[in-house]
This record gives sequence, C-alpha cells and structure tokens, in this order.
Amino acid sequence: MRVVYLNCLRAPTDRTAEAALTLWPTLEQIPAALSQAGLHVEVVQAARRAAVLRRGGVTFRFTPGGPRGVAEAVSACRPDVVHQQSFYFGLHAWVAHRRLPRTPLLVQDHGGRPPRGWRRIAAVWAARTVEGAAFTAREQAQPYVRSGMLRRETPVFEVLESSTNFTPGDQRAARVASGLYGDPCFLWVGRLDPNKDPLTVLAAFSSARRDLPDPQLWMCYTAAPLLPDVQRRLESDPELAGRVHLVGALPHYQIEVLCRAADFLVLGSHAEGSGYALLEALACGTAPLVTDIPSFRRITARGQVGALSTPGDVGGMAHAMVAWSRAERAELRRAARAHFERALSFSVVASELRAAYEALVAGP
Repeated sequence: MRVVYLNCLRAPTDRTAEAALTLWPTLEQIPAALSQAGLHVEVVQAARRAAVLRRGGVTFRFTPGGPRGVAEAVSACRPDVVHQQSFYFGLHAWVAHRRLPRTPLLVQDHGGRPPRGWRRIAAVWAARTVEGAAFTAREQAQPYVRSGMLRRETPVFEVLESSTNFTPGDQRAARVASGLYGDPCFLWVGRLDPNKDPLTVLAAFSSARRDLPDPQLWMCYTAAPLLPDVQRRLESDPELAGRVHLVGALPHYQIEVLCRAADFLVLGSHAEGSGYALLEALACGTAPLVTDIPSFRRITARGQVGALSTPGDVGGMAHAMVAWSRAERAELRRAARAHFERALSFSVVASELRAAYEALVAGP
C-alpha cells in the first residue's frame, strides 16, 4: 500500500529540511514506523523551498506552491490513501481531492479544538472530501460533527498522535543525575496556563502533603502565563514553597531523566488533543495522576495504569496522590511500562493507522 503522509503546516523558512525534521520529530517518527510496518510511505511537507530527503525508508518531499503545489506533489506519489495532518487545512484537502477524487483521505486531529473563522468555513466546505478521521479518543470527534466539519457518517478511528522512544532506565541513577528527590517524588511537565491548571495541582499537593512522608513536587514548563499566580501561591505558604521546585524549561532529552526519577506524573489539564508528557512518563514507567478527559482516559486505559480525577477537583486529585503513594511503587512502574509497550508504542500507532488505511481503501 502506498501512503502519502501530508503535513500542510509550512516548514519554518529559516531552517533546512533536516532541521525541520529535528524540530518536528513526529514528522519523521510516524512515517518511519509505518515503513517498518511494511507500507510504502512518502511525506509531502508544505515549505517555501523545495527539497527531497530520504530517511528510514521514507521519502520526504518539501514542497512550495501552496495548496495547488502540495496537491500536485501528492498526486505525483500515486498514493492509495492520503493521511493529512489537522483539520485546519480544509482548502488543501479540497484541492488534493480534486486531483485525486478516487483516493481516500484520512484527516488526523492534532489540536483537540475545531478551527474557527475562515479555517472553520474551509473545513466545513471540505468535509465531504474526508473519508475518515483520526482522533486520540473517539469522543473528541463530536465537536467536529456538531459544527459540520465532519459528517456524521464519516468513520472515526482512534489513533494516537505519536509515541516516544523514552525508556525506563534506573530510578536511583536518574535521581542522582537529575537531583530530584522526594517520598513520593511528583513531576509536572507542561505549560503553566489555565488549561493545564497548575493552581489546582498545587492545591491538591498542599492538601495531600500532610498524609505523605516527604512529598516533593518538581515543575518543568516553558510558556508560563500563570507563573506570577503560582509564585504568589507559594509565597503565601512557606511550607508548601519548600516542597515545590520551579524548574522551568529544560532540553527535551533531560525530561527522560526526570521521568525516570519521579514516582508520579501530575497534570491538571481540562482539555488535550493527546498527551505527550503522559506518553513519555508511561514509557519511563512513571505512573500518572491526571485528569479525567478523553485523551487521558484513552492513554491510561481508563485509569487502569493511573488515577483519573475530574478537572478542577482538588479533593479528587489529593486523594489520588495519597492513595497511589501507598501502593507498591515498583509494581506500578512495571505496569506502566508494560501498558506502554502493549498499547502506546510506535509499532502500535503504525498498526492502528494501517488498519484505518485498509478500512478506507476497502470502502463501505
């Protein structure tokens, strides 16, 4: 089967094609996994400069020319199925369909929220050309159906956005290397913004700390619009401040060491398209204490390998922190990694996508 993996978000103009793949690792990792699963894969990437690369059995075609140029490049690959990233590029989908009217198009969600404005209009216009849709969790398709960006009869496939190559390693060595400590040791990885909701996590940690031996919370983040609020919360409670460590931004490879060192990942998200930090934690054997939202339910097998609490529920998250800290942590680590290998690895993502492609090619 010949597959075109299509990314219409234009590559940065100040980067080479090689640098763009480094910036967007999923653009290389998922097609490589598909190639290893026995598919012929070519990536068409919108760009300002033309370039062709060959990596891991996959050809990458960086293509200028807007929707028309992209559609010509897709057509030249003679695909059996086109796998387009994001509903935000309805015009590209429509133009590609004009060139290849008999080739099924699978569109994969990567943002968790439907586009607005003219992009929404374009997505609604292009909805009739989409023969399949992929979401981390099937429930995430409903806003797209209600807004007309997805027809009710369009098949929806549950497919992870990506995976990770993180591995468990040795927890003691990771603690020495990272400087993390705590009993238990909690890790936050994510922006400090209202959606991630660090204030609820801090409130839960403050409540739970009284029932835990020596709890420590380490917070890694990039964008941080709520940092002043977090700092004020810590300043108001010196005992809490002594147990919360604002690490800030770190190179991505260091996150693997922190995940290995931690006992639990904590996240307070109200909505997520997927959950990269969650995937990385599970790959390292770190049990997640996260919120009960569709993507997190899917990734944790509905809480079988982690606790799920209602977004904004301080008491529920505090209870999870205490209850899970009393479990046998070595067994939690084994279960987390085993679940990752069974349900979340790159080979699993490739299998899910291959099944979706085959269903679309076979037709109704």
